[in-house]
Parts: sequence; structure tokens; C-alpha cells
Amino acid sequence: MKVLNIHKRKIRKPAQNILGLFTTLSTKNDMIWPIENWPRMKFKNGLVIGSNGGHGPIRYQIVNFDPKSHIEFKFQKPTGFNGTHKFEIIELDNEISEVKHTIEMTTSGIGTISWLLVIRWLHDALLEDAFDKIENQLTQSNLKTEWSIWVKFWRWVLKPKN
Repeated sequence: MKVLNIHKRKIRKPAQNILGLFTTLSTKNDMIWPIENWPRMKFKNGLVIGSNGGHGPIRYQIVNFDPKSHIEFKFQKPTGFNGTHKFEIIELDNEISEVKHTIEMTTSGIGTISWLLVIRWLHDALLEDAFDKIENQLTQSNLKTEWSIWVKFWRWVLKPKN
């Protein structure tokens, strides 16, 4: 199955402000990834091309990185995910920037089933949480996108049992 999943958010700040947060991705002081509610993004060798890592059960490798504009990852797991996902920071004008995340992949077998039933919904919620986190830090907003009942259900089902 062909998947094109795009999330965008315009933020009333220059791109340079957002790029300052971008460099913290997957660090202990991550100011983009919503580590408060989602598995932390980690990379074996940090934010460098070729570094392997991921978050939760999703594994990928950094295949392209320009700290002034974007980072692109190639999926390694789950099985049946073939393609990439990318974060981009785009300056629209001196006062407004766009944060964009794009998944371009084809799925097969169990990858298609897991995308349609579970991962897509969790992914969409995670991205909106990340965009909220970015915007809240830069604008002193207090945004919190509501999770759908489906996201709440899957988070409950998949919650680690201690």
C-alpha cells in the first residue's frame, strides 16, 4: 500500500528560532520530541548520517541531515515499512515558519495491517504533540491536541505492564 502522510504547522516565529530547537532532537534535553508522553527518540551515534536508532518499536537510519533545514530517516522496522520520513523547517517569511513531517513509504503484509489499525493513529497523535511542544516553547502558548478515543485505546492496550 502506498502511504503519504503529511503533517504541517505554521508557527509565527522565524525559522532560526525553530532550528535552535531542532538540534536538540534525540538528546537528553529534547525540545521537539514529546518525550513526556511517548517513547524517546534515540540514535546510537547521535544526529549524523548513517546513525541507527528510532523510538519504541520503530527503527530507522538517518539518511540525510542538514541542521539548517531538515532531517530524513529510512525505515528499518517494522517489517513491511519501506520508505522514509522527514522533518523539515521551512521559512515562509521573516515572521512565519512551517514545521513539516512527511512519511513516504509503501507497506506490505503485516506492515500494512499495523499501519492501518494502530501505527497511523499513534503516529498522527505523536506528531501533533511534537508540534504543540515546539509551538508552546516558542510562543508561550499552552496547546494540547486532544487524542482520539482510538489513540487512547491503543495506548491503553500497548502500555507496558509492570
